Amino acid sequence: MCESNVYLQDGEKEVLIMESVDSIQPCENGVNLMDILGRQMFVPARIKAMTLLNHRIIIEKIS
Repeated sequence: MCESNVYLQDGEKEVLIMESVDSIQPCENGVNLMDILGRQMFVPARIKAMTLLNHRIIIEKIS
């Protein structure tokens, strides 16, 4: 499987906000996430880091 989990950076912590993400679409005001079941989530954030080998995507809120 090639899906990744998305974590929101919250200070020093990383909080899991969505599992099995299949698609990330950057937008002007954030990112749209979609999982393998078609569930969608908009987060006012930007991509901070991606480690696809470990299936992890880290985003941080836009100030």
